[in-house]
Amino acid sequence: MQIAGFCAVIARFCRKWPDTPPPYPAHAYTAAKGRKVMTATLSNVAAPAGSALEQQLAQLVCEQIAEPGMLDSGIPGVSLYRADDTSSCASTVYEPSLIFILQGTKTIELGDREIVYGPSSYLASSVHLPVLGQIVDASPNHPYLAVKIDVDPQEVTDLVLELGDKVGRYEPGNECPEVGCGLCMSHMDESMQGALYRLLNLMTTPDDIAVLAPLTRREIIYRSLIGEMGPRMRKFASIDSQANRISRVISTLKDRYSEPLRVKDLADSANMSESTLFHSFKQVTRMSPLQFQKKLRLHEARRLMLTEGLEAATASYRVGYESPSHFSREYSRLFGAPPRADVSKLRGAQAGVSA
Repeated sequence: MQIAGFCAVIARFCRKWPDTPPPYPAHAYTAAKGRKVMTATLSNVAAPAGSALEQQLAQLVCEQIAEPGMLDSGIPGVSLYRADDTSSCASTVYEPSLIFILQGTKTIELGDREIVYGPSSYLASSVHLPVLGQIVDASPNHPYLAVKIDVDPQEVTDLVLELGDKVGRYEPGNECPEVGCGLCMSHMDESMQGALYRLLNLMTTPDDIAVLAPLTRREIIYRSLIGEMGPRMRKFASIDSQANRISRVISTLKDRYSEPLRVKDLADSANMSESTLFHSFKQVTRMSPLQFQKKLRLHEARRLMLTEGLEAATASYRVGYESPSHFSREYSRLFGAPPRADVSKLRGAQAGVSA
């Protein structure tokens, strides 16, 4: 599915939000939303504010992407993002990737968990995950800037095997809570910032990309594995771990989202009991298998209507719904508008981006 490409379009019609990000305390609960909140302000992993490398990274990206939206960097698997204004919540699907914020602040809602991360922090998505994202700190003079590096899970597995015991054990309190969650985050130290700068600086010397980009990408993944998030990333790479089994279940759901869901079949394929599968799946994704499948279906239906011009009813059948009215209700609940109105709005925003 090509869902990630909607990000630039969606950002064009998002509503206003205060420039100052909400003062969420680390690892706290928000009473209003009833969600756990984790922030990238953990004192034991904090990077120096406004470091020289941080500023150089932001300047480099800002020079490459002058307008709001998404830009293919020319480096395989590396995309740049810019937003000059704050946004409302937008639904998307994270693919296995590393996402670095260089400027601005963003919140991510994954089930009942809200993640707040800002400058010089980065997020690792170990599996495909439907999330809600919202930029809460951005302006034309201080745009939100981010870099996404696609990660092949096999690449991580190969590095884990090569590293062996160098990837330390998980120690509670060292980084993000929820050890089994498919999203985790940390601050970039100077070594990570340096590696990221070298990778992005290849945009200025395109002839070097073919040889140097794979080496630098590998270094970035290596540094994430030996850093604060390494133990959690290793859980998804270890073939005999529950997290890895759940990642395979997620891959099955992603590939067969339009088919009827039988939890027993998923449990059998993962060599788990149904109750263990349900518990482990929810720990990784913060939602049930049925909720996960529903969000994948709705995102794909949205893509089909926008890119292939399908009517809502046709798209609903294509992704596995039996009732177009049921599809329309669930679509409106996720995206905030009925299918036709939502897609019309997206097309209008897309025309604005192209102009």
